[in-house]
Amino acid sequence: MRYLVIGGGISGLAAAWELVQHVDGSRVTVLDAGDRPGGKLRGEPVGGVRVDVGAESVLARRPEALELIREVGLGEAMVHPTGVSAAIWSREALHPVPRRTLLGVPADPADLGGLLTDDEVARIRAEEPEPLTAEDVSVGELVASRLGDAVVDRLVEPLLGGVYAGHARLISAAAAAPALLAAARDGESLVGVAARAVPPADPATPRPPVFAGIDGGLHLLPAALVERLTARGVTVHSATIARELHRTPGGWQVVTGPVPDPRLHEADRVILALPPAPTARLLRANVPAAAEALATVETASMAVLTYAFPGDLLADLTGSGFLVPPRDGRFIKAATFSANKWEWVRRNGVGAGPDGEDLILLRASVGRHREEASLQHSDRELLDRALEDLALATGHRLPPPVARHVQRWGGGLPQYAVGHPSLVATVRDAVAEHSGLAVAGATYDGVGIPACIASGRRAAQDMVAG
Repeated sequence: MRYLVIGGGISGLAAAWELVQHVDGSRVTVLDAGDRPGGKLRGEPVGGVRVDVGAESVLARRPEALELIREVGLGEAMVHPTGVSAAIWSREALHPVPRRTLLGVPADPADLGGLLTDDEVARIRAEEPEPLTAEDVSVGELVASRLGDAVVDRLVEPLLGGVYAGHARLISAAAAAPALLAAARDGESLVGVAARAVPPADPATPRPPVFAGIDGGLHLLPAALVERLTARGVTVHSATIARELHRTPGGWQVVTGPVPDPRLHEADRVILALPPAPTARLLRANVPAAAEALATVETASMAVLTYAFPGDLLADLTGSGFLVPPRDGRFIKAATFSANKWEWVRRNGVGAGPDGEDLILLRASVGRHREEASLQHSDRELLDRALEDLALATGHRLPPPVARHVQRWGGGLPQYAVGHPSLVATVRDAVAEHSGLAVAGATYDGVGIPACIASGRRAAQDMVAG
């Protein structure tokens, strides 16, 4: 039995890793379109310090990523953020992110002073929890109808935007906020649901960290995976784009390479761990119902901008960074003070400057769903405009950076529109009618790294069981 995984991001690599737990690795091949495996788990040197220029952390409250990190031998390198607080840049000021929220829904309206006006807080207290009859609505519509527009604009939007690079009034509550939707359908208070989900801190029982990373960067995870996979006999091809997928009497055939010089890959079972558009293209001939559904999934493009500054000039920069509500019309949507957030970034910046000075690394992100125009600038323009926002938000006259880097992620995140769970069911049902075929990735069960890992491993388990 020959297995082919198309897609070398974390979903595809997790699928391949799961396969080699059950079959001989020499029977597994991974085709990766990128210049290296890992997808959005990518590292680059900035001012001589190698840092993440894509995803930098995983949700520690889900086990899948933590388990995989340990399985590939990086358990001792697992780290957590330093614990410094983040902020929301809203109404010309930085406000601490309220500690007790569920996707931006406050557990205690009293925590929102400053971020919201007194009238906006009063609107939250006046919540009328009437049962919702719709099967699905947008997160923004759900929260605004109960708690007012300000909660969506100043809290939900920046928090969801950090996950999906999208807009709360377009994102499915059934997919992104099922607990809130279930409560609304039952006629429960959303504030009450948040209060139960995020209880007050107990000084005697420290809360476990919300996020985790790897000392040296999360990009070390796909590198370790590839090393372990190749040691097991798996073949990993990068810079290899799958152009066609055909059914054969014995299984499947994938065509890669240029049209004048195609290369054929034969397999009994295939896992498509790709974004929605290329998956739709490959499925069009054999699974048209799935292809048609996937072709409707929109994606968000973004860019991660990383700066290295002389450390002594930014010594008083506090906090881990900030999120930006789209309502305020800023160019950037978030900023991370990496050297404050991660001890390993601060440590690796010590003495790393061209003259032996310390370097402080910061990063900003640009781009949201349906706002591709914000990215239609040169790298230099992106970097300069983001710096203007950083200086305005922090109140610092920022010095010229020692080094700068732009990482663009075109079509980087699928958007979960209202009705997304039904779309996913349609795709999976259609694919299931074809033996030896499965799909995985951020399109289906969540865009976070743990969800992508779970998706890849589930597809591999289905292939082995089938």
